[in-house]
Amino acid sequence: MKIQNITDVDQFFKAIDECKGTVELVSPEGDRINLKSKLAQYLSMANIFSNGYIKELELVAYNKEDVDRLIRFMYEGS
Repeated sequence: MKIQNITDVDQFFKAIDECKGTVELVSPEGDRINLKSKLAQYLSMANIFSNGYIKELELVAYNKEDVDRLIRFMYEGS
């Protein structure tokens, strides 16, 4: 799934943290980074968030409830 125009980084990571299963960030090269890991969050996102918002991310979530949570975040920001 693609998530676009993330302006509230804290709410984005809160939504990720609330997910029950694995949530992966897919890089343009096809690499997958587990966003449930705090270390991976900080390292992988430092460059992406450098301008204050994210234009677009591709995420993979394996749990249906997590997919629903991320879709809700995309539309409602919570």
